[in-house]
Amino acid sequence: MPNTAEDLETSTGAPTGSPTATRWLALGAALGLAAAAWGLLQPHAEGGGLPSDAVASVNGTAIRAADYERAVSALSQDRREPLDLDDRRFVLDRLVDEELLVQRGVELGLLRHDRKVRGDLVAAMIEAVVTEAQHTAPTPDDVRRFYDENRDYFVRPGRLRALQLWVGAGETRSEPEARARAERAAERLRAGETFASVSSALGDVALAPLPDALLPATKLREYLSPAAVTALQAMQVGGVSDAIPASGGYRVLVLVDREDDQSPGFEELESQIRSELLRRSGDRALRSYLDELRGRADVRTAELEP
Repeated sequence: MPNTAEDLETSTGAPTGSPTATRWLALGAALGLAAAAWGLLQPHAEGGGLPSDAVASVNGTAIRAADYERAVSALSQDRREPLDLDDRRFVLDRLVDEELLVQRGVELGLLRHDRKVRGDLVAAMIEAVVTEAQHTAPTPDDVRRFYDENRDYFVRPGRLRALQLWVGAGETRSEPEARARAERAAERLRAGETFASVSSALGDVALAPLPDALLPATKLREYLSPAAVTALQAMQVGGVSDAIPASGGYRVLVLVDREDDQSPGFEELESQIRSELLRRSGDRALRSYLDELRGRADVRTAELEP
């Protein structure tokens, strides 16, 4: 069995340190982990024969022909000449070696003690379950029905563009003084003075300036408090808010522009609808699979304190 990257490169005819060898080793690691996850979903081979879809068996665990063919195809793409029998034997031996290492890793308890191995295996198991559930493509009627039942999900939320006048409170200005200053700024803006002039006269430099762009409410909440966003959503274009308290001062908002929610048609969103239908199908399959595992397992948990 090859012990180093150089051994493997020599066996495949790839020069030491070549990208070909690196990709081959990466493919081998991925196939080994995927095979481990898939093996937990599939029955093991029984007796001395091989299952019809297997090319080898290691301690009762079948190595699937599909995995073997994928590995052969990956190697052939990096070779200028067609693969010969020795090359194909190398691929098969490599998959057997990987399965042996996976089984030995389980024996040594890597799944219990190595968090990276454990996390990778969990991710591979989730992918295997979800991929199996998404194997059957939804029909056009399925996609249309899903859209009709979930129209609200596909609504594009409206966007708002606002200007913020910031008045800080701190060492040089008390909180009541800052509030009174912000209220004067709001009055002057409502009276028709330009934002630039009022901001120059009464405003301070904001620590987190508000982008001068149309933004959805979810993005605005990265800059403004929920109360400030709610106030903006209730305003008409050109409206000026009251002085809104914030951490370290007060803000006055002017709504410059807005776009209402949009409901694109089915044809425009069909690929997005199909992807979301498949995603939810995978989520349901994973939840069902986990519930089944819990039902078969002896799970005990400690009482959590509030």
